[in-house]
Amino acid sequence: MSKTTKLIVLTLSFVLATFAVVGGLGVRANTNDDGSYRQLGVYSEVLSRIRTEYVEEPNIPSVTSGALHGLLESLDANSSYLDPTEYKDYKQRKEGKAGIGAAVSKRYGYAAVIAVIPGGPADKAEIESGDIIEAIEGKTTRDMSLAEIDGLLTGNPGSTVNVSVVRPRRAQPVKSVLTRAMVTDPPISDKMMEDGIAYIKVDDFPEGRSQEIANKLKAVQKEGAKKIILDLRNSGDGEESEGIATANLFLNHGTITYLQGQKYPKQIFNADPEKAVTSLPLVVLVNRGTAGAAEIVAAAVMENARGDVVGDKTFGSGSIQKVIDMPDGSALVLSVAKYYSPSGKAVQDTAITPNILVADNNDDFIAPDEDENAPDDAQQEKQQKANQPDDQLNRAIEVLKNQGKKA
Repeated sequence: MSKTTKLIVLTLSFVLATFAVVGGLGVRANTNDDGSYRQLGVYSEVLSRIRTEYVEEPNIPSVTSGALHGLLESLDANSSYLDPTEYKDYKQRKEGKAGIGAAVSKRYGYAAVIAVIPGGPADKAEIESGDIIEAIEGKTTRDMSLAEIDGLLTGNPGSTVNVSVVRPRRAQPVKSVLTRAMVTDPPISDKMMEDGIAYIKVDDFPEGRSQEIANKLKAVQKEGAKKIILDLRNSGDGEESEGIATANLFLNHGTITYLQGQKYPKQIFNADPEKAVTSLPLVVLVNRGTAGAAEIVAAAVMENARGDVVGDKTFGSGSIQKVIDMPDGSALVLSVAKYYSPSGKAVQDTAITPNILVADNNDDFIAPDEDENAPDDAQQEKQQKANQPDDQLNRAIEVLKNQGKKA
């Protein structure tokens, strides 16, 4: 077969592969389309130029794979293309189920830690919400899809994974060896505070969490609680369905959220008055580590005027993915629907902005390597942060006190 013939075959193969993907995304062939079909010609021309004019003989399968990776990842952080080898590894690693105890997404092109589960491997390694996992096993996460990142961080209990972590305002990345483990979901914690304020902390939303929260709400009301602070800071993991059910505990009417996609039937989740368990004044605490199910709760409370949301803008996560097997053994991980706030804002796109903004104290914390007089011990650093006043919590208490005065 001549080079010209090979080029034609490869070009047509690439165009057909691209056509299949673009077609799967719902592009319609008509005279008023969005230019996708015209772009197929551009893709073909680009491939031809690479083949004939690149500085050396290119690896066309690698070029095609890279194009497909870029095509999917340009959609959103959760969509991915997995070549046959990546998909095989992904399925094998997912069977292990043990992980590092952290919710991870992609930000700035790299793997970003949304939130860390207390007591898990990431927490023990001093990894925090907002950290960037720059590399896994020596390979930069900038070149990885989220599905590949998730697959590399997941494995058999007791196995290890090497990561390189970058923290804002730190000069050098920190290398850590994490031992994967079956992380136990931390229980709900609570305490009674001044003025009859019940403080309830929820770290994540595994299956059954909403019922635990319902039981806790009933218990604190029996103990004499008059107001409630629901702390969802650094709650970045769990089931969106649990977030919907939790929001319903505070709402006896109104829309909690709705789910919709291009070919995904719209599902509206309205509050069931029979499932509401409290009408006490409410403040929800959030920060940049608040994501997914917790964001649904915060948006529903705020946009239904059920209570105030205090803290930082949240992370922005809330969609459903579908894994689509390809004939060659590869796969698409495709976002097919997004969760929306009651007012119609896509949680994944806009996140949740509190109606009372209070920055996280950690934003102003000076890392040890920025101040020669600061402690260089990680435990001392952690203790120093813990000793800082919790401005967000203090503001939540203030808001509830003022509500009592107005009443």
